[in-house]
Amino acid sequence: MLIGYIRVSKSDGTQTLAPQRDALLEAGIDPSRIYEDMASGRHDARPGLTACLKSLQPGNTLVIWKLDRLGRDLRHLVTTAEDLRSRGIGLKVLTGAGAQIDTTSANGRLAFGIFAAFAEFERELIAERTHAGLTAARARGRMGGRPRKMNRTTLAMAMAAMSDRNAVAADVAKRLGITTTTLYVYVNGDGTPKAPGQALLDAIPTRQLQSQAA
Repeated sequence: MLIGYIRVSKSDGTQTLAPQRDALLEAGIDPSRIYEDMASGRHDARPGLTACLKSLQPGNTLVIWKLDRLGRDLRHLVTTAEDLRSRGIGLKVLTGAGAQIDTTSANGRLAFGIFAAFAEFERELIAERTHAGLTAARARGRMGGRPRKMNRTTLAMAMAAMSDRNAVAADVAKRLGITTTTLYVYVNGDGTPKAPGQALLDAIPTRQLQSQAA
């Protein structure tokens, strides 16, 4: 059985699902078996994809228009495809750079294997760059690797960054040198301070206490 998934990034009317739906219908997919989302592939929740993946059964084939309709990035795409393979589910791409991918055929599995190899190469490069960065930091006298604690300056920057509705918490935390858990202890998703954050903002700096004591 063929199951389809289609997606556009915007729901403001500037993008339409029609071309993707037409392509899937032409590929022989029943209209009732096409799942859809109007959401950014990287940041937004995708309930249509979640429902689609849950509905798939061994022997089914998931059909998508292009590779970027499915994965948030290359690694996510490979992970999703590997999960499908382990469940006995095929993946077929109709057009674009991945048009040769059809994991129900030998040639299609070979094409996907090339993408998987690139994903592994990307992971190794990231690990290598991280190791090199830590080594350079240690050479300059910075041990690195351990997130710093939240202070008022970092909190102010975190609040400003999180006030952007497109901000990704993990990216904000990484830029500030803290963990995502620490970020969410102090800041809400809309950039407003939580109780610990407000307490930190309201705290009297040590220098001011010393001045008052003098």
